[in-house]
Amino acid sequence: MGTVKASTVSDTTREMPHSMVSENVETGSTVYSDEHQGYVGLNLIGYVHQSVNHRTKEFVNEMVHTNGIESVWAVLKRGYNGVYHYMSVKHLPRYVSEFTFRLNQGNVKIHTMVRIASMVKGMLGKRLTYKALIGRT
Repeated sequence: MGTVKASTVSDTTREMPHSMVSENVETGSTVYSDEHQGYVGLNLIGYVHQSVNHRTKEFVNEMVHTNGIESVWAVLKRGYNGVYHYMSVKHLPRYVSEFTFRLNQGNVKIHTMVRIASMVKGMLGKRLTYKALIGRT
């Protein structure tokens, strides 16, 4: 399994998925997706693109499926329903970052203290004041 990368997006037009794939996926790689129109044309910019059509109940086509990313969204949704109950748009990128960190670090056979050190290292140089947190800067 690869590394999970996730971020919030402001729109889902064709330009957004194309730029995100270009920034995060090596040219020539195979990209599996659902039928969302934002992925149409990836084959024209250097990717092998194969998709399934969930609207027609096609969830697997030989090796093509979206099960991996669907489980990522399921974990995020469980966190929303079971822990936070509300995620503001302002802080949504922070929630997404938390869950991608958990997914990328959780199944790794790394000692807990090494994982904590990795988390602290990722926090260095970042400061979030209470006023900024609640929107009163």
